[in-house]
Amino acid sequence: MVGCAAETSVPRPRGRRTGPVTSCGVTTAAILWFRRDLRLYDHAALLAAARRSESVLAVFVLDDNLLRPAGASRRDFLYGCLRELDERLGHRLLIRHGDPAEVLPELAGRVGAESVHVSADTNPYGSRRDGRVREALRERGVGWEVTGSPYAVTPGRITKADGTPYKVFTPFRRAWSEHGWPLPAETGVDTVEWMSPDGLDGVPLPDGERDAAPELPPPGETNALGRWHEFVESGLAEYNQRRDRPDIAGTSRMSAYLRWGCVHPRTMLRDLSLLDHHGAGSYRNELAFREFYADVLWNWPASARCNFDTRFDRMPLDTGSEANVLFDVWCAGRTGFPIVDAGMRQLLREGWMHNRVRMIVASFLVKDLHLPWWWGARHFMLHLVDGDLASNQHGWQWAAGSGTDAAPYFRVFNPTTQGEKFDPSGEYVRRYVSELRGVDGSRVHRPWKLDGAQAPDYPAPVVDHSHERQEALARYGRIKNS
Repeated sequence: MVGCAAETSVPRPRGRRTGPVTSCGVTTAAILWFRRDLRLYDHAALLAAARRSESVLAVFVLDDNLLRPAGASRRDFLYGCLRELDERLGHRLLIRHGDPAEVLPELAGRVGAESVHVSADTNPYGSRRDGRVREALRERGVGWEVTGSPYAVTPGRITKADGTPYKVFTPFRRAWSEHGWPLPAETGVDTVEWMSPDGLDGVPLPDGERDAAPELPPPGETNALGRWHEFVESGLAEYNQRRDRPDIAGTSRMSAYLRWGCVHPRTMLRDLSLLDHHGAGSYRNELAFREFYADVLWNWPASARCNFDTRFDRMPLDTGSEANVLFDVWCAGRTGFPIVDAGMRQLLREGWMHNRVRMIVASFLVKDLHLPWWWGARHFMLHLVDGDLASNQHGWQWAAGSGTDAAPYFRVFNPTTQGEKFDPSGEYVRRYVSELRGVDGSRVHRPWKLDGAQAPDYPAPVVDHSHERQEALARYGRIKNS
């Protein structure tokens, strides 16, 4: 022992480093690259970094390949989450802009990082990008450490007995439940010593975007956990009975927080396991659906753009100028079907839409207007603050009948009766369709039966649902046995 004990006993200031500090030879530094894991609690990659390194640089890379298709609302929510994370880190989150395959190796060299730690990204682009980053780091002798993912069970880990992936939800859910997951990781801001980003050429986050939806949820981990605990205490027990009602606050509104990893589903599943009522079981089922769709996308990445059931490649679809006009009317919420228009206007106002209404408007697009499902999926991904590629694309394919566990082709939602069933008082429609706010009760769902003076500015229905239903069935009939 020659002086080492005395050196290591000296307290070191937390979080002020811009590179590795030696004590008796070598200490280690690492980078924690945040992506869809914008939190500090229950963060497996953070725990792994703490076990391997004495100081950690927190980094987020603004990647144009992900920002451009995200839309203003999702970008604005992301920036809010990053600001909250930076504040919790004592303003030690480094924001860089550029290609991660160039940014991360350069940073690793500057701070002497021996490894870069991440949560897995299993989306198609994320997998390709991570391959490039891993190779660029390897060329510099920097390790690539993947721990955990945005899911309780990382996509690709659950297979049937013969090793093939599941295509149907119910058996997947059983296997997922049997597989299980670890308890939440006990991590937080004090889990590691955070390096200072001073002198590392960070960039400021953009200000709020002009075109973002005006009513976004409050961002960040603190708000996510607060919202979750409030829902568990006051809304979860009745979730099974209330979740299909867009006129009442019956859902958790956790989807945006899950999308950006402000809370991990493992944390939520731990809380659900402590409860014994139907609401907890129903909510757990919805989390399983999220994991199922992520698993499908991992195993069939082309399903983000193409029909999972290739028979639907032969489905006759409307295109051309008239189809474009109808699509624009649908996007603007001017179809003349109140529940459809309310949903589309809610999307533009809040960057979110109730899940039951998502199914209704999707059915209307593909089965009443006969337009491609991917047109609607792209519009949703542009505007949804919770836009998640796996859930969005496969939810749309469910509605179109072309996906896994798809709705039977003959299931064509009647938008009028769906509105009357799930918005019985008309409150949801009146909330978003200003032209109908003076119409009382359920009459709001059939404005064509009103005196013209009661809703003079509301458009007439753009199609006859009964006729288009028969047309949809005829088109599906041409491919169902092919």
